[in-house]
Amino acid sequence: MCGIGGMLGEPDQAVLSRMNRLMKHRGPDGDGIFSDDNCGLAHTRLAILDLQGSPQPLYGPGKVAVVNGEFYNHLDLKDNSYQYTTNGDSEIVLSLYRGKGNASQHAEWISKLDGMFAFAIWANEQLILARDSMGIKPLMRTIVNDSLLFASEAKALRGHEEYIPAIDDLAMRARIAWEYPLDGTTLFRDVHQVRPGTVEVWEMRSGKPVMTSISTFEKQVVAPANSWDDPEGLLETFVESVKDRLMADVPVGIVLSGGLDSSLVCAVAREAAQRAEQPVPACWTVAESEDNPDWQAAELVASSLDLKHHQYILEEDSFNSRLPDLAWHGEDLDLTVLFFQPLFAKMAESVTVGLCGQGADELHAGYPRYRDLGSHATEIQSRLDDLNCDLSNLSGDEWWSKNHTPAAHCDSLQDFLQFELDHGQLSNFQLRLVDRHSMAHGLEVRVPFLGFRHRDASNKLPIDWRLPPSMEEKAALRKAADLTDLPSEIVRRPKLPAGRATSPRMIDAVLSELDSRVVDIAARHPSMEKALLKQPDIAIGLGLFEAMHILDAGRNRRNGDAATLLDEVIG
Repeated sequence: MCGIGGMLGEPDQAVLSRMNRLMKHRGPDGDGIFSDDNCGLAHTRLAILDLQGSPQPLYGPGKVAVVNGEFYNHLDLKDNSYQYTTNGDSEIVLSLYRGKGNASQHAEWISKLDGMFAFAIWANEQLILARDSMGIKPLMRTIVNDSLLFASEAKALRGHEEYIPAIDDLAMRARIAWEYPLDGTTLFRDVHQVRPGTVEVWEMRSGKPVMTSISTFEKQVVAPANSWDDPEGLLETFVESVKDRLMADVPVGIVLSGGLDSSLVCAVAREAAQRAEQPVPACWTVAESEDNPDWQAAELVASSLDLKHHQYILEEDSFNSRLPDLAWHGEDLDLTVLFFQPLFAKMAESVTVGLCGQGADELHAGYPRYRDLGSHATEIQSRLDDLNCDLSNLSGDEWWSKNHTPAAHCDSLQDFLQFELDHGQLSNFQLRLVDRHSMAHGLEVRVPFLGFRHRDASNKLPIDWRLPPSMEEKAALRKAADLTDLPSEIVRRPKLPAGRATSPRMIDAVLSELDSRVVDIAARHPSMEKALLKQPDIAIGLGLFEAMHILDAGRNRRNGDAATLLDEVIG
């Protein structure tokens, strides 16, 4: 796991070095840069496999690459036609690369990769950018003067002295309405994401970087079958996903919240570890008190499965002081997931890789909004009206659909599940949270629910086996979980909101402490003021986003607690 960055056009080693410094948290174990007349690549490394022998950039005959992520099938793809210089997994992209071509030709070999990844290859005067099919690993880009800049995180783009971060007004209003950034947008003007499951080819034309072709190598399709009765098969796909994600030369742990999804990771961990010939992972839990329901459920899971369990009570004053870190690393408006920072910090003291339960709710229809899409659509439209925001006729390569009004996507649960897979709920919210806040502490977190076997099986589940009219959500997954040693009260435990369930009192306390600043923050943004006043947590998040990323042209990471930083923003 790593941070990657680079420049196509007018590469500058000083810029590349600054990009690495801004992503050092992603790769504390080493860094490197490459540059020639037209392209530069940057890399910071978190060593997971081949700990001493796989520094990056990676070099092959006439080609060089930087890679972020893991390829779980790299051993299966290796053959004798390529002379490997490392024992890691990342070099597989250089061995599969078949020479200059358009994006559809590159998509043919990239489609063979099973993993979570973002990478760049420079060869034959082409820059190839690719991102895994679910968007687990980030990759974003912008153009400054005659240079294409790309990186794992938006903050790294500031390595170029002429890049000045600014808020993308339309993307911000869409994010406030939908609760996550849509499509390829970020909250930064002119900073766009490479689409999941996509490869882009860039070349220099007349002294300027130009995308010459783009192709999709994998697309997720929600395709419910007419019937289903195979809980054993569904569970087996998940065991195999967990087994694959135990691939490591470093210790691995499990994020355990006490909900069904993370508990199911724990439930299959022993079998998966035996298949992978790896140690059984321990699990980690944080909460605000020992009487917290998540804490108690996690204790029950760990004791029932005889897993080593690390538990930590959150410090009373930790949220106000940690909010700036949340804004800096998250690059968004998050507040209610504050527990991620102390959780991942504690895990990183003992392990370098974690497994989590993200992705299950999107595949198996676990969110409460799925039961009443009409009300959900009405709420989103009300916010759009408050924001004076029209999403019915969008244009630009950052928008993957022209129409993002709720009426266009909420007709049926199948359509809405497809929309959320395609347009940001996973890649821009859940997976972004896990990536940014784990990598903030040099911890790689993997997502077994999104393994190709399990997601393929889940995409074929009938809608009534995801959200039956008269039963709990995620019915098929619960039926599979019944086959494990999980206690029935965990298998039947209802969905609770992550973050608030873990630390409701502490979140309410910090929001109350900062609430007096909401009116002034909202007044700074007249087009958003009405909506921000109705969502005070989002207003506070926006204020912190400005403090950490926009003030002083984003040149310096600001210090101080949340209250101090918000006061700087509102003057």
